Amino acid sequence: MRKTTVSLLVCTLLGLCTAASAAERMKQGLWEMNMKNDQLAKQQMPKLSPQQMEQMKKMGINMPQMHDGMMTNKVCISKAMAERDHPPLERRDSGCQAKNFQWSGSSYSAEIVCDGPNMQGVGKVKGSLSGGTLLSSGNTAYQSTYDFKGTAHGRPVDQHIEQSGKWLAADCGNVKPADEMLADLKKQREERNK
Repeated sequence: MRKTTVSLLVCTLLGLCTAASAAERMKQGLWEMNMKNDQLAKQQMPKLSPQQMEQMKKMGINMPQMHDGMMTNKVCISKAMAERDHPPLERRDSGCQAKNFQWSGSSYSAEIVCDGPNMQGVGKVKGSLSGGTLLSSGNTAYQSTYDFKGTAHGRPVDQHIEQSGKWLAADCGNVKPADEMLADLKKQREERNK
């Protein structure tokens, strides 16, 4: 159950990150991202001890607030992340990739294809950006939906996620850039599996 819950959270974050990122069109800086997911309301999310929470904070990881199926988090998008030619928070090491990324005006869509050892399936993300132009990095808000069907650790997954985000500031303060945070988590996972 715990592996499935963690996989659902990773898949959910992948959807959030892909939807929010919109390649180089996302403004760098501190963002507040909100996600409503019925699966989060149903699942018992792993509880972290105060020591684990403190360790996460020391690593610059801002843990999301979760309530009633809603997750709210502050995420730092660095300049390098915003300038990439693929979604800044795409996690290719998870076995999931964004494909067929398309733009029409300020709207975008992409397929999420997962073919990794722990997750298999296909998803679709659709959304729109506001506050800037398509080719600028001045977008300051987004809204999107994400649907995914597949399996996580052999268990069926069928989820629908509604997401929104807004740019808060150019300075991320003590929030570590998301790609660094994901690299730290990957390193910790590898060390645990040794």
